[in-house]
Amino acid sequence: MSDAAQPSAAEVRAAAEAVKAALDRHLDAVERRSGEDDPAVYTAFNELAAAAEAYDELLYEVYDEVTPFEIPGDGTMPAYTGPEEPHALSVLIRRDYTVTESQRLLSQAQRVADLDPDVELGGPGLNGAEAGTGVGVHAALGVLFGEYEPDEIASRHKEFGLEEGDSTLWVTAADEPAEPGEWLNAPFDQADPERVICRFDVSAVFDEELDDEELEDEDEGEEEEVDDEDDDELEPLDSER
Repeated sequence: MSDAAQPSAAEVRAAAEAVKAALDRHLDAVERRSGEDDPAVYTAFNELAAAAEAYDELLYEVYDEVTPFEIPGDGTMPAYTGPEEPHALSVLIRRDYTVTESQRLLSQAQRVADLDPDVELGGPGLNGAEAGTGVGVHAALGVLFGEYEPDEIASRHKEFGLEEGDSTLWVTAADEPAEPGEWLNAPFDQADPERVICRFDVSAVFDEELDDEELEDEDEGEEEEVDDEDDDELEPLDSER
């Protein structure tokens, strides 16, 4: 950012005052809420989130400081505003892993290197690195991800000593195909949420939510079974009468 565009301390102060006013409006809306889904509370929440974000950005730009709080989003994507009949697509994928078995990772990479003399091991390579050291793991990851497609890594991650974390896939629409090499240095910078056609997320958080729902269903099922047993015991008495 140029010096001419640098925000002033007065703008930071004004943004802070806007946050204070938004806090008062939010609290007032909460105190006066008419129900669980009161639109006034929802509106005040969004205004507070916008004011806090603006203040945080100005505070960082002027003073290189950040706020100690974060306003969470609702997890929904904005409305799609891209072309109705897109002719160009971008598929954005992120998959996270943790290295759980360094020796397995090193062994798999060494196997690839032994079969292909053109494989670059990077620096001292695998032969000179002890299992579990940063240099060896770094070189092994470079070998494996250079040899196998990302989808194959995902399907065989346990063989490579990896454990899956969260992953997300976005399919986005573009007006025209990108020029060759245009986005390679910053592949995700131009991702526009309003042009996302579909999105698929995988996270352990969702598994935990499903487990909680299953436990609730099981508890309800047990209560129903007890009720059924009580009914069965009463039926003979009714028939005798």
